[in-house]
Amino acid sequence: MINTISGNKVVSLLTPIMANNTAEGTGVAKDRWGYGDVLMIAHVGISGDTLSGALYWTIAFQECDVTTPGSFTTIAQADLEGGTPTWVINEPTEDDMTITRMYRGTKRYVRILFTQTGTHTNGTPLSAVAVMGQPNHIPVTQETEVQA
Repeated sequence: MINTISGNKVVSLLTPIMANNTAEGTGVAKDRWGYGDVLMIAHVGISGDTLSGALYWTIAFQECDVTTPGSFTTIAQADLEGGTPTWVINEPTEDDMTITRMYRGTKRYVRILFTQTGTHTNGTPLSAVAVMGQPNHIPVTQETEVQA
């Protein structure tokens, strides 16, 4: 029987971190080989800094065919469901939110990139996951659970 756990694979794109810069907000590339679509989920917690027009985060949903440096580009709107391919969080009332997009494009790799603007001193909690759907084979194998 196909259900949520056997028909979808949940993968981490960005391990939760209190981020101050773009390097800390760069999600890992995930190979979508064997999956038809990907639900990409970015989570932003309550910022330790007061976000504003000069101090903010931009979230970009990205794709590429190879994972060489500089190969990722923002996903075209036609290949994304649920909203725009970039999202700006620049007010205190906008943090502590989850942004989801469904990728239906043809590129092999996806990631989420959090880009900071301004000097973030106290940090913002960031994380990202993806739910890989429409697998070629079921049941899928989930990533290994590791207990700290």
